[in-house]
Amino acid sequence: MRDEILDFIEELKFEKNYSDLTVNGYLKDLDLFLEYLCENNIKSYNDVTYQDIRLYVNYLYDLNYNNKTISRHISSLKSFFKYLKINNVINDNPLTLISNPKLEKKLPKFLNFEDLDKLLNAFDNNNYIGLRNSLILEMLYSTGMRVSEIVSIKLKDISFNNRSIKILGKGNKERIVYFGTKCGNLIDNYLKHSYNKLNLNNLDYLFLSKTGKKINDREIRTIVDEAASIANIKTKISPHVLRHTFATHMLSEGADLRSVQELLGHENLSTTQIYTHLTNEKIRNVYLNSHPRAKINK
Repeated sequence: MRDEILDFIEELKFEKNYSDLTVNGYLKDLDLFLEYLCENNIKSYNDVTYQDIRLYVNYLYDLNYNNKTISRHISSLKSFFKYLKINNVINDNPLTLISNPKLEKKLPKFLNFEDLDKLLNAFDNNNYIGLRNSLILEMLYSTGMRVSEIVSIKLKDISFNNRSIKILGKGNKERIVYFGTKCGNLIDNYLKHSYNKLNLNNLDYLFLSKTGKKINDREIRTIVDEAASIANIKTKISPHVLRHTFATHMLSEGADLRSVQELLGHENLSTTQIYTHLTNEKIRNVYLNSHPRAKINK
């Protein structure tokens, strides 16, 4: 039964071009499900019933998984069983009537302008590694890119005339992001003073590690952690917080939702709309402080 899982994983990896992180997540989820089937003496995917899936969901709750994790497991199973049905491995899909648990919507964490300024100025730009780190932070905020996207930027992807970068995002979808004067100046300085010192292996990637290799996700996260420590920011900061900050600040300053959706590479507008909960509070405060009949104790 694991052969079917491995075939499915191969399709995700080579035909659908899913990232290694996503593929490994699917594999982990499906291996747990297979372990459950074996423990319950279910020897074929064709024998799995709706009731079996319901019992498996209860099993996940017994493992103290939260709704978000369980929803991910169900989504993995839905994709897998859809694959099995298309390839005639099963006669009926037991996931058809299974719903994902409702998720509590958490507002994304973002930085205020004061903390953001401290973070972006945490490193010494006179040091070639510090300059690289400053550019990474500035680019995360200026473009709203994901970590997986920023580590894959090549020099040929950057248009200095248009101040734009062509990137390959989720689902192998190409999009254009833009950067401003501050980021552009940092790129120029980085290429003049840091790039040759880092590019020991003659690579064409923009961001390189101290050993001259393509920088990886973990190193980016470490850089953000270090900057937060230097800036004495107490709350937990991640590269994705800078993406959230980009979106929140764009909307707060008047950008329309569709444009922000395009810049972030969100497939659905509903994904971007969560940021309106943050900007709506600002609008509310403007109203309360500005409208003659809304002002309190004035």
